[in-house]
Amino acid sequence: MRRSSEQTKAVILAAAREQFANSGYERATIRSIAAAADIDPSMVMRYFGNKEGLFAAAAELDLQIPDVSDVARDELGARLVAHFVGRWERDEALVVLLRSAATNSEAAQRMQLMFAAQLMPVVTKVNPDAADRRAGLIATQMLGLALCRYVLRLPPVVAMTTEEIVSWLGPTLQRYLTAAG
Repeated sequence: MRRSSEQTKAVILAAAREQFANSGYERATIRSIAAAADIDPSMVMRYFGNKEGLFAAAAELDLQIPDVSDVARDELGARLVAHFVGRWERDEALVVLLRSAATNSEAAQRMQLMFAAQLMPVVTKVNPDAADRRAGLIATQMLGLALCRYVLRLPPVVAMTTEEIVSWLGPTLQRYLTAAG
């Protein structure tokens, strides 16, 4: 059965995300991704040009940070922690990008740009004073949590419920967002 162009791209991207997540950027190959997608490697090249192009497409994502303008000021930290945990839970592309960012400068740059472009406007809206530092500190907490929970799989962190994570990290993000600079 033949697939449409969009179906083929989706199958390739799914295989790429899995390969990048399991093997990292350096060890994932066009051949292994094509094999996992059950297509010829030339098709991967046709749709994505090269490994870098494929990785860029596989790592393209939206953090989907919600509009927090209607959230009570003292609940902002908890709301953001809950959002990020939910986002990490439902999209392996974030784990792919995080895992790859540790060893690949292009992946690290993508992560930096993604957080800067998507988190900074939210932080600036809440508190424009030193917004770049505030956003950077929020990123340290959320990326550190993701690294420990989804990549390193530290048992005590993996065992925590979302509510427990929000309870522990919410006050930290709240301080980053609203404390005097």
